[in-house]
Amino acid sequence: MQPSIFDLSLAELENYLSEWGQPSYRARQVWEWLYQKLVTSFEQMTNLPQDLRSRLDDKFVFSHLSPVVEQCSSDGNTHKVLFGLPDGAQIESVLMNYDKRCTICISTQAGCGMGCSFCATGQGGLQRNLTSGEIVEQVLYFAHSSISNVVFMGMGEPFANYDNLMQAARRLNDPEGFNLGARRMTVSSVGLIPGIERLAGEDFQINLAVSLHAATDELRDRLVPINKRYPLRELMRAVRAYIERTHRRVSFEWALIESVNDTPEQARALADLLRGLLCHVNLIPLNPTAGFAGAASTRERIDAFVSILERADVPVTLRLRRGIDIQAGCGQLKQRKSL
Repeated sequence: MQPSIFDLSLAELENYLSEWGQPSYRARQVWEWLYQKLVTSFEQMTNLPQDLRSRLDDKFVFSHLSPVVEQCSSDGNTHKVLFGLPDGAQIESVLMNYDKRCTICISTQAGCGMGCSFCATGQGGLQRNLTSGEIVEQVLYFAHSSISNVVFMGMGEPFANYDNLMQAARRLNDPEGFNLGARRMTVSSVGLIPGIERLAGEDFQINLAVSLHAATDELRDRLVPINKRYPLRELMRAVRAYIERTHRRVSFEWALIESVNDTPEQARALADLLRGLLCHVNLIPLNPTAGFAGAASTRERIDAFVSILERADVPVTLRLRRGIDIQAGCGQLKQRKSL
């Protein structure tokens, strides 16, 4: 594939332009056009010499992402886009509007290799990692919507593409670029311990969420197969070490599946697992997918589950399901159309 301009860091862009004999300030001019003025072509960079704009256009493409299908939910609050990539891979991104914030859920891989049984992305398998530019471009596509938060919770396991994930996050955080605060970004992992350990060592205050979904190894082995490699005891040890080092709260994601992981036994096991931890539990009723027969928990079972956690002083929130009518909810993202 021809390289995307968004795959470059500022330092890499400076090196290219220096090799082309351009003055040092040109790179920052390009950077401002890309991340602040949000132009869609090199020709729009009107303070650059025409020969430089032409050379950039010859060397780099302006985007690897091509919108294929766009859908809006019936309430108008959720907007999903299926993007095609130059090699035929496809990804989905979702914009969610709330009362006081606008959050974009973006992908880090085309497909996913984690194989979580209830997740449409996992049911389809992994195609490839996204480049850092392909991750960044998803955010910039929606930038006109005054984005307040970015969550790396779309297609793929972010820590399986760690380097590109962090390059993209730092590029979005750059105060001379897009300038999105690190604390307004959240990365969600099914529990890849090496990624958690690496994130703990970063000088970067991005938030961590762990997709837990079960509080015993027996059940989690079935729902989240990576648990066989990184069982709960080891995972929780890594999370505790992360909190001790960063002093940042960790979120735990839990898709409530009727009569599977919404039982009083699972709630009590979860309370035991998290007692005294600087954390928060986000519950969401299961979103339907074609490859999983489970159903969302009833309100009665949800209330009982929440009550057990609250009595154990575990902070918990029941999240609203978003974009279900356009298959844009948690765990529903997948390829839907061939290019």
